[in-house]
Amino acid sequence: MAQRVILIGAPVDCGKRRQGCRMGPDAARVAGLAGALADLGHEVRDLGNLLPAPLAGPVPVAPAPVFALAETLAWTRTLRDAALAAAPEGVPVFLGGDHAAALGSVAGMAEHAARTGRPFFLLWLDAHADFHTPLTTESGHLHGTPVAYVTGRTGFAGFDPVAAPVPSENVCMIGLRSVDPAERAALAQTGIHLVDMRAIDEHGIRAPLAAFLARVAAAGGVLHVSLDVDFLDPEVAPAVVTTVPGGATLREAHLVMEMLCDSGLVGSVDLVELNPFLDERGRTATVMVDLIASLFGRRIFDRPTRAFA
Repeated sequence: MAQRVILIGAPVDCGKRRQGCRMGPDAARVAGLAGALADLGHEVRDLGNLLPAPLAGPVPVAPAPVFALAETLAWTRTLRDAALAAAPEGVPVFLGGDHAAALGSVAGMAEHAARTGRPFFLLWLDAHADFHTPLTTESGHLHGTPVAYVTGRTGFAGFDPVAAPVPSENVCMIGLRSVDPAERAALAQTGIHLVDMRAIDEHGIRAPLAAFLARVAAAGGVLHVSLDVDFLDPEVAPAVVTTVPGGATLREAHLVMEMLCDSGLVGSVDLVELNPFLDERGRTATVMVDLIASLFGRRIFDRPTRAFA
């Protein structure tokens, strides 16, 4: 079914110290994202790259030392507002930028769902749980905090309150293989459904995703998909700072996208942590565009042949 897809550039590069993710939105464009979606019959509207609105008043004092707090707060507010504006118009696709972008994109989409009376669900495709708070992160990198923030964990003094916290039982994380002890202890107190790579090795990726999608459908919910490049194995997608070996294969990732498309439940998407500075002749950007195309309806027989030699 044809949809209106709204591309929102979120060149967030403040969630960690190593730079380069600000080039991610344009790399996805150069790799042909808009054309791939248009070829599938979708109406594509590209809003360009956003800029964070300046914070009014003094910068809040962080409860613990964190990197680039003021910039992250500004981006969070900007992306929340962008989500609220775009959601009634189509399916927003937030082109990051590092995963700190999800502080705003997910908060905004959850608020929109609450306004429309629909349960909101979050699928987190990532090697990491991103369940730290500013009080628990040892690195001070706020790209490791979005799930904690949007589910309402304490420890975010100075951040805007989340208008519609996501119930933990409405969150599913798939692809986990690097979770810090503090996160592990906190996650054990939640209802978040955790699917690590061992579970995928033993049982495959289809069964846990199908079970989660069935829950979303039964609740009449709307789903936000947050896709981190490091969900995939770095041999498949090397252009990411936070590489962790042993990730999803390309075929597993495409299966996830195809199942999401078949479900008809996806209302918004993040594509994050693409760092073109670390890429190999656009290889990762092309892979991620192909995955988004699968999410929006490209079938196996329709895939173009790629040559990187």
